[in-house]
Amino acid sequence: MKLLLVEDEPNVAGLINKGLTELGHDVSVAPDGLLGLELASNHEFDVLIIDIMLPGINGMELCRQLRSNKKLTPILFLTALGTTENIVAGLNAGGDDYLVKPFKFLELEARIKSLYRRKQQPAEADDDTIHLGNIAVSLKRKIVMHGAEQITLTATEFRLFEYLLNNKNRVVSRVEILEHVWGIDFNLGTNVVDVYVNYLRKKIEKNTDTKIIHTVVGMGYMLKK
Repeated sequence: MKLLLVEDEPNVAGLINKGLTELGHDVSVAPDGLLGLELASNHEFDVLIIDIMLPGINGMELCRQLRSNKKLTPILFLTALGTTENIVAGLNAGGDDYLVKPFKFLELEARIKSLYRRKQQPAEADDDTIHLGNIAVSLKRKIVMHGAEQITLTATEFRLFEYLLNNKNRVVSRVEILEHVWGIDFNLGTNVVDVYVNYLRKKIEKNTDTKIIHTVVGMGYMLKK
């Protein structure tokens, strides 16, 4: 893969660059947000790995500018700020996934591969629409409507919601969700599923008193209405 790493800590950047290069990837490194924006805007990469706390412009603003310019390259945020609020802010800025520092290199590699595989997947051939009460989901157009109001989801949130819809009234485990939504077939001890489910709930259940995404303690999640 051709990767862009935007990281201002030399030791961290050096370790990531060395590890990914040894795996055969072509890695470009930018030490600040402005150079990262220039490289990402003018060159093609398979995945962007962006630290949030950067000099020049921070990672979230970098992401916003890329998305506003229709640059759809998958973005993995690296952050030392692991609170749900900070993670949600990164996703709202247009990020596809996140990894909290310190992290295991194995997990970084798995997340990058997952983003790359998802980028290669062909678009849906048919505009099948799934209905759940007043909620309509267009699979081809990647649009979710609650009545006449559109619910804005990130790409990862949409994949998660689509997977839950396709398994409606069935309990799906966190490992199943990791495998089908993130392409990771083992549990790395991450809480990424819980964070995304909680944020998806806030968007999907915002204008309804009915609980749609249910937690089944010790087992996983189930979508039903």
